[in-house]
Amino acid sequence: MKILYKGKWARFVEDNGWEYADRHTSKGIVVIIPITADGEIVLVEQYRMAVKSRVIELPAGLVGDIEAGETFEIAARRELMEETGYEGDLIHVTRGPLSPGISSEIAEIYLAVNLIRTGKGGGDDNEDIVVHTVPLEGIEDWLKKQASEGKYIEPKVYAGLYFSGRVS
Repeated sequence: MKILYKGKWARFVEDNGWEYADRHTSKGIVVIIPITADGEIVLVEQYRMAVKSRVIELPAGLVGDIEAGETFEIAARRELMEETGYEGDLIHVTRGPLSPGISSEIAEIYLAVNLIRTGKGGGDDNEDIVVHTVPLEGIEDWLKKQASEGKYIEPKVYAGLYFSGRVS
C-alpha cells in the first residue's frame, strides 16, 4: 500500500492499482437507527461540506477517534447522546462497508429502542446538528418535503426504515 496523501483525519492510498480513502484515525464508524416508543424515527440534519448541502441522516460517528480503546457499542451510545440527546437499548443489526468502491470504512449498524431523552443533542462543539423526531407513519412524505427544499436524504435513512421493522 502506497500513501498518496495523508491529512489530519484521512489518507488517500493506492493498493494494487486501486485508489481509495482510508480514515487512519478510527477503527470504523457506527450508525444508529433510533426508534421511539411512539413509533418515531430520530433523524439528524447537518451541512456537509463534501456535497455543499444540508443532509438528512441517521446519527453516526467515528469509533476510537476520541478514545483509543473505545468499542463500537460505546461509540454508538456516545454518538446517539451527542447528536440526538437520547439514550436507549442497542440491538446490533449488521456490519459492512458503506462505499467500498472508494472507502475502506466499515460500519456497525445498531437499532436503538426504549429511548429516553436526557440531553439536548445537536452534536459537539464542531457540529451544528438539527434533531428531527418524525412519525414513521408518513415518513415518506416528510422525506420528500425535505428533498424538495434542496436537502439530500442519505440513503442509509431508507435502510434504517427497513430495519426499523424489527421493532416489536
